[in-house]
Amino acid sequence: MKKVNSVEEYIETNTHFGEELAILRDIINATELEETLKWSAPTYCINGKNVVGLGAFTHHFGIWFFQGVFLKDEHNLLVNAQEGKTKALRQMRFETKADINKDLVLTYIKEAIANQKAGKEIKPQRQTKPVVIPAELEHVINTNAELKSGFEALTQGKQREYCEYITQAKRKATKQSRIEKITPMIIKGIGLNDKYKN
Repeated sequence: MKKVNSVEEYIETNTHFGEELAILRDIINATELEETLKWSAPTYCINGKNVVGLGAFTHHFGIWFFQGVFLKDEHNLLVNAQEGKTKALRQMRFETKADINKDLVLTYIKEAIANQKAGKEIKPQRQTKPVVIPAELEHVINTNAELKSGFEALTQGKQREYCEYITQAKRKATKQSRIEKITPMIIKGIGLNDKYKN
């Protein structure tokens, strides 16, 4: 997507739907939403929270609702662009200017504003990889109660760093010497890379 510096430039860049985008922009700007530019696309916010965005694609244009999952969608106008992946975002797509029902669009936008004010939102969840403890380290942890409680007290990130440190060693002897080196650190609750972090 081409980087643009204003909503006007975005509309000019998408000339194939320029007039249509201008119509949708006017509908949105008739509300209390604040117009901004994020990710090189027109985005409309309230109290710093993204509510709707405006977009043009090759064969369609439309509005996306950042928390569209909470809209009633009584007219079945909303689309989940990535079924199974996208949790909150929903799109209202149009192919021609004639498809735009101004009153209906405004009704959906007003509902989205009310939902945002009511605090209805799905926050993106951070993906965390499970900690895979290498067999050599697991054996030592299970035979040393102090080491076991120290390891369990560490954050998942620190646990993962120690596990990767052992896994990266190729030779059994290297793995063993690394385990001996990290044992007192784990017991003290020190992360492997703490000295590099400020």
